[in-house]
Amino acid sequence: MADSDTAFAPGAAHDALPRSPRVLVVANQKGGVGKTTTAINLGTALAAIGETVLIVDLDPQGNASTGLGIERKDRRVSTYDVLIGDAPLAGAVLETAVPRLYLAPSTLDLLGLELEIASERDRAHRLRKAIAQHASRGEGPAFTYVLLDCPPSLNLLTINAMSASHGVLVPLQCEFFALEGLSQLLKTVDQVRQAFNPELAIHGVVLTMYDARNNLANQVVADVRDHMGEKVYETVIPRNVRLSEAPSYGKPALLYDLRCAGSQAYLRLASEIIQREKRLKAVAA
Repeated sequence: MADSDTAFAPGAAHDALPRSPRVLVVANQKGGVGKTTTAINLGTALAAIGETVLIVDLDPQGNASTGLGIERKDRRVSTYDVLIGDAPLAGAVLETAVPRLYLAPSTLDLLGLELEIASERDRAHRLRKAIAQHASRGEGPAFTYVLLDCPPSLNLLTINAMSASHGVLVPLQCEFFALEGLSQLLKTVDQVRQAFNPELAIHGVVLTMYDARNNLANQVVADVRDHMGEKVYETVIPRNVRLSEAPSYGKPALLYDLRCAGSQAYLRLASEIIQREKRLKAVAA
């Protein structure tokens, strides 16, 4: 969708994004880079330090929903229902086992969404509208952060997420092809900024699956920092068995093993994001 002319066709005009909650989209069209792991554990870490967080699962596979322990039978209202216009965002929000962390789950119905709304004028603004309405109506918890977990593709779901977001958080695996595809993602961000969301920016790049014993991984870290500069977070997420095991138990790693290296890294990343947000607000003031 991102490569087609219709993806960025003019749509219905929308007001500026609300200042609160802060909406970050976790996006990379490359699969297996730690998007869902980052969404789940960053959301948990932000909640642990006092934020009220909503994770919106936009991937038809529903891995974020499964990783937070939400059974498929309990996903009676999903992000599909929200995007199709059959339910408000509050109707899809579920509590998780983590205090102050909530989830809007996904189902396989999302696979057909693009065809269903492709001809609608506001097709790229559905999620933005739902989040804005939720904030203005004061329904349910007052979220301070919303994290959008996207599928591994640049399709209409990802464009909806970018249109609704203040910033893009890009997980980048520490491997040989790390920078391959990043240019396409940056191009898509620029296109969404021009067509739908002038406020959209790269919030930061988080390096994932890092193995300090691997010389190639160290070279990738150096190359990405050289290429992206200050956009790269200082925190690097290590390759960690406990991070990989936790989803099979329906738990974030921070609940599964708080002391493991992966959990501690996501706590540091959450603190770094809060500090970056403070600097961004100071610049905007």
